[in-house]
Amino acid sequence: MKGLYFQKSSTNEEITFVFQERENLPITEDNYVKLQVKACALSQINTKLLAEMKMEKEFFPVGREIAGIVLDVGNKVSFFQPDDEVVGILPLDSEDPGLCEVVRVHEHYLVHKPEKVTWTEAAGTIRDGVRAYTALHYLSHLSSGKSVLIMDGASALGMIAIQLAHHRGAKVISTAGSLEDKQCLERLRPSLARVIDVSNGKAHVAESCLEETGGLGVDIVLDAGVRLYSKDDEPAVKLQLLPHKHDIITLLGVGGHWVTTEENLQLDPPDSHCLFLKGATVAFLNDEVWNLSNVQQGKYLSTYLKGCDGEVVKWCF
Repeated sequence: MKGLYFQKSSTNEEITFVFQERENLPITEDNYVKLQVKACALSQINTKLLAEMKMEKEFFPVGREIAGIVLDVGNKVSFFQPDDEVVGILPLDSEDPGLCEVVRVHEHYLVHKPEKVTWTEAAGTIRDGVRAYTALHYLSHLSSGKSVLIMDGASALGMIAIQLAHHRGAKVISTAGSLEDKQCLERLRPSLARVIDVSNGKAHVAESCLEETGGLGVDIVLDAGVRLYSKDDEPAVKLQLLPHKHDIITLLGVGGHWVTTEENLQLDPPDSHCLFLKGATVAFLNDEVWNLSNVQQGKYLSTYLKGCDGEVVKWCF
């Protein structure tokens, strides 16, 4: 049985992908589940994080978001039984690649797949679904009546976050990086309160949000990255599509929550003072947060995803 792995060159400049023959899986015991893979999503491999976590090795398994059928369970498994349809995310230290026929995984990294969700949809949305739910539920405590700014709403993360926010009864504002993205967002139902087209670099996100909220500012911001420096120090593409950190602080309302994906966010003393006066908070959305905690390990996560039948389905880790 073969699996797909990636290998970094000695200079760390080149990555190659190789198929390797895998040994037979060990006997399924304790809390482990043997799973026949039906679909696997390909997401970016964060080599920088692997280096920081001291998890680098010669060959690293490829494909972590998987969906499939349970073949066998260990004697301590309590959530699953053979023939169950499941979906999950393999941990960073998994020895098994998702791109193979059969994997062995701890039950806490899996959840039952809703019947009306296809294998491909399940594997393709589970990661961004968990990210969106973590951002809106755990990091910003979204509730009915709140106003939310979701940057780059036509992205996978943005689209799921918009649906979750609408499901909670929030007022949603979003940005679009192209005419196609703008048209896509304008076709959504329920409708967005406002779609801000930033593709030409002329739209003022802060002014648009303050106008939409009557000058109060938005309660929650989920960004897709921000500009940290002046125009002379930023790449042209980043200048055009991303708001400056000062714009985010300006449009944030009193008691607001800023959830950022910018891992190198730098706040100067005046920025911190402005956030202090507003009683606002800043939270970091780490893609791997559910895999970096040995205590949590996926148990606390619940994800609401949009099913293909139009109903909102609840997936509980």
